[in-house]
Amino acid sequence: MDTPKQVALAIADALLAGEFSHIALMKNMSWVLGKKWPWIPSLCQKIYLHAGPHFYHYSRHEMAALIVDDRGFDDAWRGKDKPQIKQYCLQPAIAPEKPAWLQALALPELSNSADLAKHLNLSIGDLAWFADQWRQDAQASSQLGHYHYRWLEKATGGWRLLEVPKSRLRNIQRKVLQQILNRVPPHAAAQAFQHGRSSLSHAAQHTGQRVVVRLDLKDFFTSITGSRLHALFAKLGYPEKVAGTLARLCSNRTPTAIVKDKASNSQASVSSGHLLRSPHLPQGAPTSPALANLCAYRLDIRLQALADRMQVSYSRYADDLTFSGNAQFEQSLARFIPQVAAIAIEEGFVLNYRKTRIMRAATRQQVTGIVVNSHCNVKRSDYDTLKAILTNCLRSNPASQNREGHANFRIHLAGKLAYMRMINPARTAKLQALFDQINWSDTPVVA
Repeated sequence: MDTPKQVALAIADALLAGEFSHIALMKNMSWVLGKKWPWIPSLCQKIYLHAGPHFYHYSRHEMAALIVDDRGFDDAWRGKDKPQIKQYCLQPAIAPEKPAWLQALALPELSNSADLAKHLNLSIGDLAWFADQWRQDAQASSQLGHYHYRWLEKATGGWRLLEVPKSRLRNIQRKVLQQILNRVPPHAAAQAFQHGRSSLSHAAQHTGQRVVVRLDLKDFFTSITGSRLHALFAKLGYPEKVAGTLARLCSNRTPTAIVKDKASNSQASVSSGHLLRSPHLPQGAPTSPALANLCAYRLDIRLQALADRMQVSYSRYADDLTFSGNAQFEQSLARFIPQVAAIAIEEGFVLNYRKTRIMRAATRQQVTGIVVNSHCNVKRSDYDTLKAILTNCLRSNPASQNREGHANFRIHLAGKLAYMRMINPARTAKLQALFDQINWSDTPVVA
């Protein structure tokens, strides 16, 4: 007898191979099961509402999970007449051509591992070596590992692991980024890691609002698993083996010794240790920002739909989810935030409730460090601090103000000015005038 999972997978294959509409879903589901079950219409409605027109972002296993979790499907298995597979979808129900959205991306054609190796200017052996991340535990302190590791202390407590690929793997990942990932646009709500978008464009969407809500995704990069990357590359039209190889090139398993070393030598806990030891998106690889945005595409779709329904603004800057709206939105927060949390969990993410911020108009509303109460502006404390430093540099030797020991203090201050100028050019003009009067000739450059 077929198991529920086997039946669900057979249904998923037929659904993903056919047209995605209510009628087509019911027809294909009934075709697999050999008859029209009474729970099929409600299940099709649930799948269509959950996936919508973006069903191509779902793998067969994710679609099968939706089916198995359906109450009607589960109740049928508790009865005497259990659903069974009558026909398999051995051939696609529609023409095998790529859908229009995928053809428009004009991604490289990679039919097998040989094509991928050639595209990356690698031998088959080298491709296999760089894609094999399963022996990392044996390479914790070995030159054979593909990554350098560095722990960074978070400002809010805890630790973040920076995983930097070594030069050869980094060059391979850059090719994947430039020739594949950069051609796939993220959701419009994603403001980080994109040309033409920034923390300013993220903040600008939430100016002059009654209430601004900022939510944080916990372990954003490490919670994106290797299997999820595999599913993403498969949805981009690549065969299973090619998709798996690309996923392994862009993911990593942190050696257990690296995780244990920090956990045993620090009072701060490494909460993401189990995620680090599994294949995950490494924070530090050139491909990771683009892949993070693409893997959060469905999350953005659903949160945007929720925001539109509530008539509020939504944007995401990496792991920072920001919503803003009027008084009606303010009154609905007790229901709204749990809805966001539920959607995040369903999409493989978890909210960090400790970092939840509800900022009303009477207080300072801040998004990615930018004040948004009436318009985008610099924090007064940051402005006053920089003004004091520049004034002291003008009155005395600038080197005396370099208390943090920056290698090139002039460039450091010029960078701060450039950031403030981006946010508020008119206000920064006064600071720029001070900067231009400073005599930098006797300021040493720290080696």
